[in-house]
Amino acid sequence: MVHSFKAVPVLVTGAGRGIGKRLAIGFAGRGARVGLLARSKAELDLCHLEIEHGGGAALRIRADVCDYEQVSAALERMRVQFGNPVQVLVCAAAILGPIGPFVETSPKSWHEIVHTNLIGVLNACRAVLPQMIERRNGKIIVIAGVGGALPSRPNFAVHSATKTAVVRFVESLAEEVADYNVQVNCLSPGETYTHMTDQILAAGDRAGWREVEVARQVRMTGGVPAEKQIELALFLASNQSNHVTGRMIHVADDWKKLKEKSLTPELYRLRRNQKV
Repeated sequence: MVHSFKAVPVLVTGAGRGIGKRLAIGFAGRGARVGLLARSKAELDLCHLEIEHGGGAALRIRADVCDYEQVSAALERMRVQFGNPVQVLVCAAAILGPIGPFVETSPKSWHEIVHTNLIGVLNACRAVLPQMIERRNGKIIVIAGVGGALPSRPNFAVHSATKTAVVRFVESLAEEVADYNVQVNCLSPGETYTHMTDQILAAGDRAGWREVEVARQVRMTGGVPAEKQIELALFLASNQSNHVTGRMIHVADDWKKLKEKSLTPELYRLRRNQKV
């Protein structure tokens, strides 16, 4: 399944590392003009360099998703630089937050993770939607993460809460903008090696033995290959998925059938039937 995004403006938040960086490089490799939004200049520079070496086009935007004005300014910079407004938004900026029993965490740490993982997604969607609605065309992909898919994740309670909230937000927002030909979906990337893997390993017993074992395995194998995550993201950003909205799709789901098959109302929801 090959998708071309030649000259399509794509904004990726959290593009400096992890899943965001993977997807940014993937879109650039298909010809998209990618806006790289992150807080770290060093990480942005490295991602930009990798894309340029691959023959792609990208714009570095140092900004914080927690600040709505900064996100709005980023969109305007992309419009001026690339000549067109953003057509695809990928929300990948996220932090793991406090690891350990909830009763031992501090309110300050809750605020940071809620603002990054949830408010950051709201800011990006709110900033990009008016222009998508006006054009009657747009794609929004939100990275759901492990916390949005598992029924429970002890020692990661706040992180799981933010990721679950994001999934329900996407389901609700998708219905609001469906009549404007804007599709909003969650992509669940599966276990993959990122800086969060190292954070879990460093936390040791505070993370719980199951989490540590999974993290060790992911560090050894690398986890889900980048190609699988990129392929699903490209599908969700393409016209082939115009009938798919308000869903949470995991890289391990048999999602390729969606190209030719309509969805039942309950399929790929937060409370969902996983069979296609």
